[in-house]
Formats: sequence, structure tokens, C-alpha cells
Amino acid sequence: MSRADMDKQPDEVAGMFDGVAGGYDRTNTILAVGNDYLWRIATARAVDPQPGERILDVAAGTGTSSATFAKNGASVVALDFSPGMVEEGRKRHPGIEFVVGDAQQLPFDDEVFDAVTISFGLRNVNDPKLALAEMYRVLKPGGRLVICEFSKPPVALLRAGHRAYLKLVLPVVAGLSSSNPDAYSYLAESIEEWPDQGVLSQWIRGVGFTRVAYRNLTAGVVALHRGRKPADAVVLASHAKRKRAARPKAGDSGASTPPTAPNTSGTATDAGDL
Repeated sequence: MSRADMDKQPDEVAGMFDGVAGGYDRTNTILAVGNDYLWRIATARAVDPQPGERILDVAAGTGTSSATFAKNGASVVALDFSPGMVEEGRKRHPGIEFVVGDAQQLPFDDEVFDAVTISFGLRNVNDPKLALAEMYRVLKPGGRLVICEFSKPPVALLRAGHRAYLKLVLPVVAGLSSSNPDAYSYLAESIEEWPDQGVLSQWIRGVGFTRVAYRNLTAGVVALHRGRKPADAVVLASHAKRKRAARPKAGDSGASTPPTAPNTSGTATDAGDL
């Protein structure tokens, strides 16, 4: 599999990432012009791993971010749906638990993690809202969600420059540095089609998270999103009731979508602390 289609079928996306696992981190650093290191630091600070906590790193790839979380004494589970990525991660970080799994069907019990994070992976999921609902499910009450993902620069001139980079520069660089340049054509298309910061914030609120906010990194090329699973039992029960009510009844056709929770956390922001 050289590249996945934009319908993002899990087996196709997993196969594509299997093919680039060995040089994945190196190529990403080149394409990000070194900014990936800064994005990783910002994500780690937002996750704020503490000794004794259990943290789930979804779409962990080879575990570069997972290793950063583990340095602080947290117990980290690195999950990815690409067996090739997981195999490479186990070689590089033998002290971290790696699991092959789908973000849309997390293989964990309810309320077992203190924090869940995903970096540059939600964009590759076939149903991002379902993945967000799964992250909500496995978080403990009061647990933290941190998402680092490509986004839309808010300034029109920067947006135009970013699109030009994706169309003209990225394919050339990927052709020189990657074993599978076609996979990075998918990367560029998936970034262009991904919604902006406000829409992702709405999705996060819609599955039940509160205290939702985002902060732009690198002028909005990347955005760091955060939310909390409510700790209050009454709020949790209310969300569970709405979720049950939104499920299709027997005989109904079509897939359900997560209910939209009331916006109790204020508007998303592109400045200030998360």
C-alpha cells in the first residue's frame, strides 16, 4: 500500500504507515523544519504527566511522544493501528507498553486513564467524533484530553503560504527524504481537508468534554486542543443520559452522531494558557 484514500479506511491507512515506519520520525522533522520538537514540548506540558498516573497515547507511532511522557514517572500505553509502527516503537522504547488498536474501538475498560493524548493522528481516523467519544469513555472523571493536530492559520496570507507549501514544497522534500513519497501526498490532502480550530473544539464539546480550549502553535499551522472529562457525578450522569437518548432505536437506519453538549466552557481561544 503506497498511500491511503481520503475515505481513511483503517486497513489502508495502517498499511500506508507500515511502509514508512522506519524513517517516519526523520522525515517528519525535515518536513516540519524542526518545529516538531517544539510541538512535542508544548504537548507534554499540556498533558502534564505526573508520577503514578496512567496515560494513553493514541496514534503513538514509534513512541517518540510516549517516551517524553514516561520520563516524568507516568505509566504510558502507546496505541497505534499500524503494526509496523508498533514494531518499530517496541524496538526503540522497550520500557513502554505498545498496543495495536483502533482509536474508534479502544481496547480498554471505562475510566482507566488519567490523561489521553493524540498527536497528528485524529486527522487519519475514519470517524473522528467516534474516536473522541472513545477517549472520553476510557478517561477517569476529571481526566485530561490533549490533542495536537494540524490546523488552519487564522491570517489569510499565512493560510495561502501554508497551502503553497503543502502543494509545492512538501512533495519535493518527501520525495528526497521518504521511502514512500506517495504517503505524504495523502498527508498534504488530509491537512487541507481537516477542519479549523473552532470546528474541532465543537466536536470535543459534543462528546461531553468541558473546559475546552485551544492554543495556536507556529502561527496556527498546528493547534493544541484541551478538554476535561467532568468530575461531577451529576454532570456525568446527565451526559450519559443524553448519549443514551441519541442512540438509534431498533429499526432506525443510519449511524448515530454524538450529542452536542451545552457550551459551558466558554468559547475556544487561540491565546493564553491551556
